[in-house]
Amino acid sequence: MTSIRFLHTSDWQLGMTRHYLEGEAQSRYTGDRVETIRRIGELARARECAFVVVAGDVFEHANLSRRDVGRALDAMGSVQLPVYLLPGNHDPLGPGSIYAQDAFLGSTPDNVVLLDAVGPWPAADGVQLVAAPWRSKRPDADPVAPALEGLEPDGTLRVVVGHGMLDELDPDRTSQVTVRRAPLEDALARGAIHYVALGDRHIRWPEDDRGAIHYSGTHESTSFREPGRGHVLEVSLDGSGAQVTSHEVGQWEHLRIRRQLDGPDDVDALAAELAALTPKERIILQTVFTGTLNLSASARLEALLEQQAEVFASLNAWERHTDLAVVPDQHEFEDLHVGGYAADAVTELRERAASDGEDAPTAGDALRLLYRLVGGPTR
Repeated sequence: MTSIRFLHTSDWQLGMTRHYLEGEAQSRYTGDRVETIRRIGELARARECAFVVVAGDVFEHANLSRRDVGRALDAMGSVQLPVYLLPGNHDPLGPGSIYAQDAFLGSTPDNVVLLDAVGPWPAADGVQLVAAPWRSKRPDADPVAPALEGLEPDGTLRVVVGHGMLDELDPDRTSQVTVRRAPLEDALARGAIHYVALGDRHIRWPEDDRGAIHYSGTHESTSFREPGRGHVLEVSLDGSGAQVTSHEVGQWEHLRIRRQLDGPDDVDALAAELAALTPKERIILQTVFTGTLNLSASARLEALLEQQAEVFASLNAWERHTDLAVVPDQHEFEDLHVGGYAADAVTELRERAASDGEDAPTAGDALRLLYRLVGGPTR
């Protein structure tokens, strides 16, 4: 039996947009999802891989522009090794498929192979890819199991390329498109197949790189549920089994920061933490703050977040999990020379902010704004 080394990746979803990215940040995010394909190619060549396999959801949807498709295909061509594409639930075969459009058909590089038929595909001497492409967005059964039919051990190394959620990972126990582990384990135990490259889960799994059934995760982070940056898997395969090594290739990170803020020292510590994050232009940051601040500390926090929002790709609060109260200190307006109607407003707003009424948060916001307008310190 021969041996082979290749890269397993998935869920590129090229053309993806994120609603919390605006202007140039969205453009960079879209462009970097394509540019990372070139990074994957550099890694594949450096590791002397024979090919790259993309286990589904290569494209975000079928309505991409010719420019987006053309740039993606140009990046795949730069890999300089065979790149095998499996249609998944975002880009299935069938009527209207992106793979049937002129934008794809007219620009496909010679090294790019679409796995558009179920079953074995020759990938190298003594090596086959066993493809399980999606033919519609709504299959009515396990999308991978049919590809295993008729496979018997005969000395050929076989890599199953499928897309879908394993039964043990699928939160929807009634789903008809769950990938069943049992048929895969049976085929592995018989020696009919030797590795299962799966897509659909955007987080690498399992994290310890053991076993022969793997999700590579996406090459670039797509949500706050995905810790760290994107990975690909290097797979070394021979008759004795699979050796899997994870490589970080992603440039973007979704990062959620949860902090209890109860005074100026906590705000200072947060400022130091944000300053240390890099590269800010490729970090999508979401904050969850709880605790209680006085007006001066709250104003410092607002000024900090306004400043940092200019350098991060995105910086927003997760509102429904944020519970940060503002309780003014008695002396905070004494040195600001607030008199007349403004003084009366301060008194009323303080009372409302300290109450349990529905308008307490709004009163707190108004106090913070007034405090900053009349010259309260923000540093």
